[in-house]
Amino acid sequence: MSLRSIVRELKEMRDGIGNTSRRGAGSRVSQRRTKSHIVPDMTLTSLEPIQQGQWANIPSELLLDIIRRVEETETSWPARAVVVSCASVCKSWRAVTKEIVQTPEQCGRLTFPISLKQPGPRDSPIQCYIRRDRETSAYLLYYGLVPSENETDKLLLVAKKLRRATGTDFIISLVADDFSRSSNTYVGKLSQPPHGAGIPPKSTRSSRRFHSRQVSPRVPACNYIVSTITYELNVLRTRGPRRMNCIMNSIPVSAVQEGGTAPTPTSFPEITDEHFCSASAPALKGKGPVGDLSNSTLPVQEMPVQSQGPVESLVLKNKSPRWHEQLQCWCLNFKGRVTVASVKNFQLVAAVEPSHNVSAAEQEKVILQFGKIGKDIFTMDYRYPLSAFQAFAICLSSFDTKPACE
Repeated sequence: MSLRSIVRELKEMRDGIGNTSRRGAGSRVSQRRTKSHIVPDMTLTSLEPIQQGQWANIPSELLLDIIRRVEETETSWPARAVVVSCASVCKSWRAVTKEIVQTPEQCGRLTFPISLKQPGPRDSPIQCYIRRDRETSAYLLYYGLVPSENETDKLLLVAKKLRRATGTDFIISLVADDFSRSSNTYVGKLSQPPHGAGIPPKSTRSSRRFHSRQVSPRVPACNYIVSTITYELNVLRTRGPRRMNCIMNSIPVSAVQEGGTAPTPTSFPEITDEHFCSASAPALKGKGPVGDLSNSTLPVQEMPVQSQGPVESLVLKNKSPRWHEQLQCWCLNFKGRVTVASVKNFQLVAAVEPSHNVSAAEQEKVILQFGKIGKDIFTMDYRYPLSAFQAFAICLSSFDTKPACE
């Protein structure tokens, strides 16, 4: 049997498994999830037994060859959904597929939902774009350079903006129609607590910052900080872009040193407790919005700053722009990925000290860039050591109005 025939049967099998696992749900929602998202839940996390069929008894050598060839040929979405289908056949296929499929850091591709929580590639960024829907207060992260005409781009994450009397929340999910914290599609939240409250950054280099946002993943029975995003007050109202710092509490500064590594989760923890404890929030000095970003699924045991002693966290800072005399504006080289001037546009690089022994080339490398290309359309390019979720969350913080920082 040819590889093309095998792929065709796998597609048919995927559709059958998708329909079975979503029994009882509306057909319209079911179809949208199957075609538009990175396999949010059922195929890889369901505890229901997978039906064994004729493919379950394939010799291991042949199975390894089939899945490796599928993985090498189906490199882009939506064709890459076939790779996910291989993991949905049975337990043996799932094990082999997970063994063959590499992390985004290794191959530069997004495959399974956990890929959104793993660091991006080191050499070249993963390019995405964000579409803002003003009517529904939603922010949709797509995998791709720019929006396509036929709207077949891969939807990665969706954030829903909720305004409350005490602040603003961005609930982040794998799908666009379910933002419940008890759902297995829930990823995390970016929130703005009451004015002047928050958790101070662990890094002393950030003590001069006033506007703080934090990242803390939800794990069974507890929340913990993943990152703190701060915006500096512009008291003198000087001209220029916003000044921001991101203290990546979950990433050690050693990750950008030669031979360093960033935490890379390999699976989602099982959430059994719907009541989660929140970290304490001592007051911060100064004025301005304060927020925290919750990550619901990153395992606490895989985060060195949580499981080990004090570890110096990686800090990201704005790349300094230059003033263009002819254009009379601040400019950054976005390499064609940003085309509209906006105060929201930024590039982040590692903020390190000489004692960290980080090369000059590594210090100049843009880890995350975000910018406007049209009405309600923004590009987001990220790379190691950030994950898609962390990058998306940082970009979401830029959408909130910050009158005292501009």
